[in-house]
Amino acid sequence: MNTRIIAAIAAALLGVAGSGIARAQVIPYVDTACGVWNGDVWTPNGHCDASLHKHERIEGTITAVSGHLVTVARTGGNVTIDDTPALNNQLTGKVAVGRRIVAHGYWDAQTFYATVILTRDAATTG
Repeated sequence: MNTRIIAAIAAALLGVAGSGIARAQVIPYVDTACGVWNGDVWTPNGHCDASLHKHERIEGTITAVSGHLVTVARTGGNVTIDDTPALNNQLTGKVAVGRRIVAHGYWDAQTFYATVILTRDAATTG
């Protein structure tokens, strides 16, 4: 019976270690490795495939905040932004319901990742 418990623990540990190794091998996309924002214009540097990450500027009013997800109402409809990259860069400004923002970032599949979030006032004054 003790050997069964030890075998179960060993199998569980190997499963956890194996999944950790697989995750560590995935290299995340880093916006600054591929270009730079000049005001509201994305300027690629040629080091990355531009078809993988479409860069865009989203402007609107925050209608909901749930963890790292920010829902923004804009003329074309609502869009939910993942602000994890902006949080990691410490470039989010104040994210709260009712605030007007400008988010610079990129699309990866159907998700918009903000790398910088500015309040509307900060975006228009410089």
